[in-house]
Amino acid sequence: MGETESDELKVGATMRERKGLMEEKSDDFIALPGGIGTLEELFEIWVGRFLGFHDKPVIVLDPFDLYGPLRDLIDHLEVEGFVKPGQRELLHWCRTIGEALDECEDDRLHRGGSR
Repeated sequence: MGETESDELKVGATMRERKGLMEEKSDDFIALPGGIGTLEELFEIWVGRFLGFHDKPVIVLDPFDLYGPLRDLIDHLEVEGFVKPGQRELLHWCRTIGEALDECEDDRLHRGGSR
């Protein structure tokens, strides 16, 4: 059963199709604390931004620092040369909803767009 209060409901027949719809229809990407599915989608969208498949902001909204060890790992991988120059800067970490929304707007203005 789908969400009944949404203005629009898009259903993908496969996970790949669902993620394609998510990338196509989204203005911004904000990852909340979650499990391996959330992490997989976060990394795919982040890599897609780096490769130029989209130019939308990629944000981790982490109010409880659950992803703190992940952030530390990404920083470590950058120091060790496994995260390429320019990749780390495309992933933004925020603690509050307001910070995440501000980051979306800042990114959009930096790209010359408007909402």
